[in-house]
Amino acid sequence: MNEVLERESGYFSSQFGGAPDGLWSAPGRVNLIGEHTDYNEGFAFPIAIDKRTTVAARVRADRLLRVTSSSFPGVIEVSLDHLDPDALTGWAAYPLGVAWAMSRAAAGGAGSAAGSGVPSRLSGLDLALTSDVPAGAGLSSSAAVECAVALALNDLWDLGLGRPELARIGQLAENRVVGAPTGIMDQSASLLGEPDHGILLDCQNLTTEAVALGFAGAGVGLLVIDTRTSHSHADGGYASRRRSCEDGARRLGVGSLRALGPADLPRAAAQLDGQTYRRVRHIITENQRVLDTVTALRTSGAATIGRFLNESHLSMRDDFEISTPELDLAVASAQEMGAIGARMTGGGFGGAAIALVRNDDAAAVAAGVARDFARAGYTAPHIFPVTASEGARREL
Repeated sequence: MNEVLERESGYFSSQFGGAPDGLWSAPGRVNLIGEHTDYNEGFAFPIAIDKRTTVAARVRADRLLRVTSSSFPGVIEVSLDHLDPDALTGWAAYPLGVAWAMSRAAAGGAGSAAGSGVPSRLSGLDLALTSDVPAGAGLSSSAAVECAVALALNDLWDLGLGRPELARIGQLAENRVVGAPTGIMDQSASLLGEPDHGILLDCQNLTTEAVALGFAGAGVGLLVIDTRTSHSHADGGYASRRRSCEDGARRLGVGSLRALGPADLPRAAAQLDGQTYRRVRHIITENQRVLDTVTALRTSGAATIGRFLNESHLSMRDDFEISTPELDLAVASAQEMGAIGARMTGGGFGGAAIALVRNDDAAAVAAGVARDFARAGYTAPHIFPVTASEGARREL
């Protein structure tokens, strides 16, 4: 067992005594392109990254769920018989929300149910979480927690659920328990990621396709620029953007904005107010940018996708209005220092940007961004490379 797994097992033992029954991990994600398209039934193109959340878990003889995290003090306890989604708060809402959603899925199958509706065959669990996915950076630390816990519970409760269903369970937990109106992209990337591949996700029918990135062969890589300005998917800004998209679709007579393409923009401009039109225009053009990026990767290589990243950031800054001064500076500085392309990534209102850089330029781009942040008086960014990595897995 390697040093990381020894540390995870040691943390579990320090909290609960003894050894866990197993360890499971799931990665954070970087969305290469396709922002806010998922809940509009559009296209997204994320990658799973080499930053992971690990859960060490052990079956109990009773119905008690106990969860702890190295990032937060204390142990949270709740009985499976009192697993009320409306009563789950704080960081524990993520793992316990998954337990609630998993128990609902289990209740749909065989087995008698306790008074809570949770099948009596489900046992309590001790869960200990550790992570090196930066929180609040737009790298989906929440989905990494959800997917690691979902994979662990799927094994320990012997539910036999497939990964697409586990992704929907993670989304349900985030929507219903945490209260964040997110789509399914983050969980899909965390569960389905592959090394050196992006995941082309069709959010209308939830089909996925692994698309080779070819970054190593092209001599390029991704830098994450964490601006250290925190964001939250549960805040009003994210929810208001979703409402604008739904309103635009309704007024244009379609079930979702996925039904519209660039040719529909003149009609949208004529029928919608200015703000709603801009929100709709971002989704329509972002869907097209996802498809164009995938086509470029397949036909002309990774070094040719920069313009789509740059255009995506402008669209998020000007049409969807979810960028921040720190994100704009990160993108502009990276571009000036020679990045092939750069954009903010994630839900917006803070978090991280990504820069596609030639490997020989990576150090200079990072240094230039750090210098420009210092000159602007901003908190020093956390800049680090990421690679496309394997999705959720059992480690032990």
